[in-house]
Amino acid sequence: MPSIKEKLGLIAGNGKFPFLVLDAAHAGGYEVVVVAIKEEAFPEIEDRGAASVHWLSLGELSKLIETFQREGVRRAVMAGQVKHKQIFSSIRPDWRLAKLLLSLATRNTDSLLGGVANVLAEEGITLENSTWLLEPLLVKSGVLTQRAPTEQERKNIDYGRVVARQLAQHDIGQTVVIAEAACVAVEAMEGTDAAIERAGHIMGSLRGGDASTLSRALTVVKIAKPNQDMRFDVPVIGVKTIEVMQAAGATCLALDAGKCLLLDGEKILDAANGAGIAVVADSG
Repeated sequence: MPSIKEKLGLIAGNGKFPFLVLDAAHAGGYEVVVVAIKEEAFPEIEDRGAASVHWLSLGELSKLIETFQREGVRRAVMAGQVKHKQIFSSIRPDWRLAKLLLSLATRNTDSLLGGVANVLAEEGITLENSTWLLEPLLVKSGVLTQRAPTEQERKNIDYGRVVARQLAQHDIGQTVVIAEAACVAVEAMEGTDAAIERAGHIMGSLRGGDASTLSRALTVVKIAKPNQDMRFDVPVIGVKTIEVMQAAGATCLALDAGKCLLLDGEKILDAANGAGIAVVADSG
């Protein structure tokens, strides 16, 4: 248990992830100071019992540091999605972030967020793993649903992992969609759900498109990066992903055990079972 009134900073993006961290921090006895990203965080974060909530834009790195220092925050967690296209197209960087951007050899997500973590550390603020308080929600190894993958789905998974790991090395995306060992779609800045929807359109399973000569049964493979930094950009899955898969005609979901967070817990597996979708997690 932390000492009395030990403060924890929470940098909140969108989705349920920040709420889960906030609730877990309260349960652990922490006083939480939230910095909510204006372009991403849900307004309901105001009503979750945080000690204080400060709304900042993506580019305001100096204000982020000043806020945490003023509040006495020495440890922080980054939780919730920040859309990649927001990071690289919508922000108006302050002088500190502009300086950081100029120093980066590559402007991918890992480089930028890793640079932010380094700046925070220089200012006496340690960025903890985003899953630090949520270990029970990390996906366990094995077949997680009533139905195991079919032989074809397992072939799709094996092929998809090879493709996805190549992409992840270059921080392009963490998800690929496969049909009969053919790569139908890869995730880039649009995010996992949009990539799955696009695969559904390509295969003709949405909006009455032309049928493909390949099976319409899609397999979604979502992996962690080869050297996944658990402080940020951790792979997450929610019930919505299962719903998007069902609409797109996807029948199987493969994840990396211990590296992917199930945001809705058992509800995800209940939804998958209801849709006849196989979910499996493998180590390595």
